[in-house]
Amino acid sequence: MAMWVFGYGSLIWKAGFNYDDRLVGFIKDYRRVFYQGSTDHRGTPEYPGRTVTLEPADGEVCWGAAYKISKKEDKENAIMHLEVREKQYDKKAYLDFFTDPTATTPAISGVMVYIASPDKKLNKNYLGPASLEEIAKMLLSPYLMFADVLISVLQLLDNSHPLPFLHRKDLAELEAVFEHVNTN
Repeated sequence: MAMWVFGYGSLIWKAGFNYDDRLVGFIKDYRRVFYQGSTDHRGTPEYPGRTVTLEPADGEVCWGAAYKISKKEDKENAIMHLEVREKQYDKKAYLDFFTDPTATTPAISGVMVYIASPDKKLNKNYLGPASLEEIAKMLLSPYLMFADVLISVLQLLDNSHPLPFLHRKDLAELEAVFEHVNTN
């Protein structure tokens, strides 16, 4: 039986594992937010960076990419890769994935998705809400791996533009603030 993995951040453009198929689509009742701290690849323990996670939000959708992995060895390798890559995310959820905004039946049921919860006991790196300006300033902090952060944010923005029917208000606002902070 095939395994499906949903990516809503850097997994959109950089899976890092073998897969058989990739579908563009969305999950319902979640929104993408820059609330998760990263102390390894986007920052340090003293100056954590910010990465995206999902927050429950009735009526919202989060677009991304779902990857189908069929071969046993590819599944094992993908899980090993993701457990390291997503180690600062404390929850795995299995959600419905849609490719058609008018559909009531999911294209795939049970796509695996990594989520960073706001539970500080289970997720010590959760940073929580901040203003867009604070998030942009943090992403541009001289203490963080600037080139890596800049590339990641710009790739997330660039890879979201061509997604059909994309409601990308969150990314459009961040993009505007990011450009404002970067020019001042």
